[in-house]
Amino acid sequence: MVESNNQSAENTMSEVHKRIKAAFERFKLSPNTVDVREIGTIMYSLGCFPSQADLHDFIAEVEEDHSGFIHLDRFLPAMTKVLLEHKFPPIPKEHLFQAFEVLDKDSKGYLEPEELTKYMTQEGEPFSQEEMDEMLTAFSDQETNVIYYKDIVSQLTIDPGN
Repeated sequence: MVESNNQSAENTMSEVHKRIKAAFERFKLSPNTVDVREIGTIMYSLGCFPSQADLHDFIAEVEEDHSGFIHLDRFLPAMTKVLLEHKFPPIPKEHLFQAFEVLDKDSKGYLEPEELTKYMTQEGEPFSQEEMDEMLTAFSDQETNVIYYKDIVSQLTIDPGN
């Protein structure tokens, strides 16, 4: 039975390492190296949603000599620990939807780009202009130029079954 448990743990570790390496690979600049600015995106793609402070701490742990680059050899063990300990879980869909409803004071079912930009750049952990531009490009309705939050909540969350 002990051997079976060890085999199961090894399989789990192997799968975690495969997921991390695949996510890292999508953003690599050179062999086994990514730009430090991609670490948040890599973590999000792995289902981890750290605060800006947690992300900064994680980067400080894995970045070598403030070079602006992260090597897989340092990222892999740190990210493995994050995944196995279930750190930085996603926000449940209901909470995200409720947050949008609070922002939508007139219960329209959508937010204007200017409205969302104001909230996202001036409240809480502010988005940069580049992050806002990306968000508005990704989520604005092509025809009406508004953000229908009901339709995008599922794109901003991860199904816990996955």
